[in-house]
Amino acid sequence: SISAVPISRKEEVADFQLSVDSLLENNNDHSRPDIQVQATRLAEKLKCDTVVSEISTGRGTVNFKINRELLTKTVLQQVISDGSKYGLKSELFSGLPQKKIVVEFSSPNVAKKFHVGHLRSTIIGNFIANLEEALGHQVTRINYLGDWGMQFGLLGTGFQLFGYEEKLQSNPLQHLFEVYVQVNKEAADDKNIAKSAHEFFQRLELGDTQALALWQKFRDLSVEEYVRIYKRLGVHFDEYSGESFYREKSQEVLKLLDSKGLLQKTVRGTAIVDLSGNGDPSSICTVMRSDGTSLYATRDLAAAIDRMDKYNFDAMIYVTDKGQKKHFQQVFQMLQIMGYDWAERCQHVPFGVVQGMKTRRGNVTFLEDVLNEIRSRMLQNMASIKTTRELENPQETAERVGLAALIIQDFRGLLLSDYQFSWDRVFQSRGDTGVFLQYTHARLHSLEETFGCGYLNDFNTACLQEPQSVSILQHLLRFDEVLYRSSQDLQPRHIVSYLLTLSHLAAMAHKTLLIKDSPPDVAGARLHLFRAVRSVLANGMKLLGIIP
Repeated sequence: SISAVPISRKEEVADFQLSVDSLLENNNDHSRPDIQVQATRLAEKLKCDTVVSEISTGRGTVNFKINRELLTKTVLQQVISDGSKYGLKSELFSGLPQKKIVVEFSSPNVAKKFHVGHLRSTIIGNFIANLEEALGHQVTRINYLGDWGMQFGLLGTGFQLFGYEEKLQSNPLQHLFEVYVQVNKEAADDKNIAKSAHEFFQRLELGDTQALALWQKFRDLSVEEYVRIYKRLGVHFDEYSGESFYREKSQEVLKLLDSKGLLQKTVRGTAIVDLSGNGDPSSICTVMRSDGTSLYATRDLAAAIDRMDKYNFDAMIYVTDKGQKKHFQQVFQMLQIMGYDWAERCQHVPFGVVQGMKTRRGNVTFLEDVLNEIRSRMLQNMASIKTTRELENPQETAERVGLAALIIQDFRGLLLSDYQFSWDRVFQSRGDTGVFLQYTHARLHSLEETFGCGYLNDFNTACLQEPQSVSILQHLLRFDEVLYRSSQDLQPRHIVSYLLTLSHLAAMAHKTLLIKDSPPDVAGARLHLFRAVRSVLANGMKLLGIIP
């Protein structure tokens, strides 16, 4: 019932508030006396002491102001001693059972575009995995590649016609994509190409060694390239799985559905499952093509069952765009009717569509294009700003700052909402952007470098009583509640807005709470405060997938 009070720019606020409402939950509305009267009555009965220096009432709340020196000392000591665990050791998370959690994210298709939807899935999935890991859960990160299906028939045929081994080795993603585009064009005009593509895929399905060897080469080279690019993003996976793993297992799923009397054959020879039981067309899910091969849904069922066997998870989270919402509802429902009660541990985290992400060379085809664009735009910005220092590695710095900018723009709103992408907005250094967060972190870092840490052993809490200091301490006090909110709804925006506010507070304090020319104990206390801010800023950024 007690929470930290969010800071206000307009006025000084208390530190903690008790919501009187939450104490009266058992009463039904008729007998509930006026909350305000209750709050006043309660406040009158409470006495101040060495910890609580002031008690007042707000709207339905009793507010507590803590002895300022005690607040300062406790918050700063805790931030510094808990380090990267600050906020996670809070009683809000105590008694949290350790879980096994599988997160499936990114999941691009081999030889097809790595589009902006895959990019969103990558950064959102990475955030969710980071957060669950920070909370002490055992997380498995899975990249479920689109590495099977008719496109490989086209690709196999296309490579035999237009492929170059050396291009494949030097730039596999680019080359396979070019081959795929070309063979699609040709197949539209030439029935023979379409036919041999179909034959190639059937050879794959039947396990023909030559066809499989070529397919395996395409897959291995693509994964190798992906690993390198993900590394630039700061993302890693524990497992590169894919639809190809479930060719045989999806046949077992079909047998199982059949043995439970759930499979229905259609006139066209396909097999369906009717989830409504009364032929409602919107609840019909196709699970087999007329030639007996499996579909996306069948493979997802097989994958879920396989992962349960392998990881025995407590939760499995799929991060894909909202267009797949119905697909996952159907998959989870089918698992239920197949008798798998653990289906309720599966969850889909959907996100909206990004419009208008183009690089200077045109539409985005590869993730690498986006990363290169970020880097070059950021380098330009850095060159035009007077305060940029000479760096040993400007490329890397530009990429880290640029990625922060991209991630913050993406995470500011609800994940479900669509948004219009704008490079100009991403890279503004003023305002609520990732550039501003990185800039603040770098400034605080350079303060520590300039003035050293000689001051930092003990400090005089009486020196941090200015309103700017108190606002920062009150804001640091709330970090655990913000982490808790994000852990409940898996939305990064709570953490983003917290960090932006923290950076604004730090920027104001940086102007007024000077260290240079201040008496040693004042300078030491202020350095302590700034060090705490930098520590929490870094913790929050790392959770979001940003390298401070």
